Formats: sequence, structure tokens, C-alpha cells
Amino acid sequence: MSSPLALLGGPPVIDVPGPHFAWPPIDDSDVEAVTGQLMSAVSVPDRSGVVAELEDALASLLGVRHVVTTSTGTAALHSMYAAAGIGPGDEVIVPALTFHATATPLFHLGARPVLADVNEHGQLDLNDAARRITLRTKAVVAVHLWGLPENMDNLISFTARHNLMLLEDGSHAHGATWRGQPVGSFGRAAAFSMNGPKPLSAGEGGCVATDDTELYYRVLLHGQYNKRCRREIPADHPLAPYAVTGMGLKLRIHPLAAALAHSQLPRLESFLTGREAVAAQMCKALRGVPGIAVPHPPPHARPAWYALPLRYHPEQLAGLPVERFIEALHAEGAVETDLPGSTRPLGDHQLFRTPGALLPGYADHQGQPADSFANARRVHGSTLKLPVWHREKGLHLAESYTTAIIKVAEHHKDLVT
Repeated sequence: MSSPLALLGGPPVIDVPGPHFAWPPIDDSDVEAVTGQLMSAVSVPDRSGVVAELEDALASLLGVRHVVTTSTGTAALHSMYAAAGIGPGDEVIVPALTFHATATPLFHLGARPVLADVNEHGQLDLNDAARRITLRTKAVVAVHLWGLPENMDNLISFTARHNLMLLEDGSHAHGATWRGQPVGSFGRAAAFSMNGPKPLSAGEGGCVATDDTELYYRVLLHGQYNKRCRREIPADHPLAPYAVTGMGLKLRIHPLAAALAHSQLPRLESFLTGREAVAAQMCKALRGVPGIAVPHPPPHARPAWYALPLRYHPEQLAGLPVERFIEALHAEGAVETDLPGSTRPLGDHQLFRTPGALLPGYADHQGQPADSFANARRVHGSTLKLPVWHREKGLHLAESYTTAIIKVAEHHKDLVT
């Protein structure tokens, strides 16, 4: 059988070797910023220099009073939960479909992450979340997965109705907005990652954002301590005697990472505008293609487009397994197309099933039944993830990737055995 599909001997759509996407984009200003910081100071133990400049700029971007930078996004989540007063015995509702670090810091505070299923869009199912509320439930976490804002109208109403704290994980969503308001400014606090591929990258880093001054002091005490805490927490504050030691952790951002993020930040808006245009082009090209469904964020939501999540419907393609579809796309040269790996149903991870082997305090903890999260499994198992380019030169690659998807979809019968 002859077929135009590259997997079966035909010519590929893309003959340029990968990788086709790299992040963050580094230019001379980034090199100058990092090398300048290297010659200036490689340790910043307080809120000064590039750390203060980055935090001020992030606070302005997010429209909040306080930002504390951290060594990683995981550290930011840890500090946020600790500062929010979450501790032993508390329960926090987390979407069952997310990156594990949304929930894992809760284990280190003696709290219990309570997983709730997601809806068909991969966002928190509030009906399922409501069924999981107990007297121990303290907070709900909004996760802006793939940079697409959660429905903040519904979440704010839900948490107010149930008298729960709203926290945000904006790790994928720097610069995203809901009704013009920045993601990360809705809850009592928000945590962001600035890990390598995030829309705003420090290489490795994170931050906590909040309008709550008391929570801000506790974020400082959780992972900054000594000079910073002594200078920022008022001497007459009840927590001031703890300033030297804090909670005993050091989770500061490295100044070189802060320098990179600070250099990247003025370009974030242009990055987002470029990604927005490329995502729109890709969605337009793929709309109506059998087996492929594109995301439809509401008009009042501005995504950050950390990635373009497509939903795969094998029943429209003669039952062709998604793995075979991906294999065919890779053969066409669309090598950046993949299935989400670490971002998956949390119940798949051993840590959420039997944490006691690593965390003795959870020896009697039994994970929630895997069949409790049917939608999370369905959404994860049918999601194809594409990069979203941010520059005009990325438009050609974006077009080539959509052409490859259309080609495989059109000739899917050649792959069905």
C-alpha cells in the first residue's frame, strides 16, 4: 500500500531537524544583565538590587502589593501554603489534573491534598469539589493549566459560598487575564513558577504574590529569614522575634536567575501578543479537522498560551489510537507534538496513593480511588500538546505543524490495521 504519510514511506511535511522550539529566547540584553549581575553580586540576602527590582516589576504586572521571589515554583507553592496557615489536619481541594507540585508541598505541612475531578475543559469541576468539602477543608486551589485562565467568576462565588480560602497556581499563566484582571490577583495569594519553559523564565525560580501584608510577612519567614525579615517585618509585630531564624528554610531566588527574569519581563507582553496571534492561526487552521478539537477560551479571558492543548477524538478517526497518531506526526517532522507527561491525573503518582513510604506521617493515609477522577483521565488521555511560538518566524513552523496534523487526520485510514 502506498501512502503519502511519512510513517508509511511518503515525504514528511517538515524536513528541518528539531528541536523546533526553545525557551526562553536569549538575546544580548539577557547576556548583559546576567553577566552584569555576576560582576555585581552573586548573593542578595535581603530585598535589594535586582531582587527588589524584579519583585517591584512583578507586583506592578500582577496588580498586587507584595511579591516575594523564590528559588522555584514548588518553593513558591510551599511558602504560599505555609503562609496561608495551612497545617496538620487541614484539607485543600486541588484539581485532579495538574502538575504534582500544585499539591505535594501540602504533604510537608501535615495537610492533606483532596483531589477533585475536572470538567471537560480540564478545569476544576465545582460540583465534584463541593462533594469533597468537609469540616477540615480550608482552601481551594485554582490552576490555570496550559496558561488558560480558570473561570474565576465561578471560583470566587464557590469559595465565598463555602467560606473557603481561594489560592492560585499561576505557574503556566504569567500575564494571563480574566475580565482584564491579572491571573494571580484573585485569591488570597498566588504562586508562580519561572522554570525554564514558562512564559516568564528565570531559568529556575518562582514567586508568591499577595495583597495580604500579614501573609506576606509569613512568606518571608517561611523561606527568606534573617536580614530580609529583620528589615521588612516591623519590630513591634508579634512575629518579629522570629525574624532571624524564620521557619528555618532558605528558599531565596539566585540573583543570576533574578537578573534573567528581570531582563525578560519587559518583553513578556510582546511574547504574549506573538503567542496569541500564533495560537489563533493554529486554532483557525485546525477548527473542523476530524479528530481534533481546539480550545475555546471565552472572549473575556486572555490566555498566556504556555502550550496549545488539543483534544483528540479517536472515534472520529476510525478508532486510531492517539499514540499512533503522535507517531505519524513525529514522522512528518512535527517532533514537538507530545502527550502531557508529568502534568497528569495526580492519582497516577505513587505518592498520592501511598505516601507513607516516603512520608512517615502519612503511613495510614489511603489515596482516593482512581475511578473518582474519570474526567481527569479522559482529558489527559486525549490531550495533544503543541508549543506556541511567539515571533513571526514561528508562523511558518506553526503552519507546518497544523499542515502535518491535517495530513495525518485526512489519511488516518492508512494507519488503521
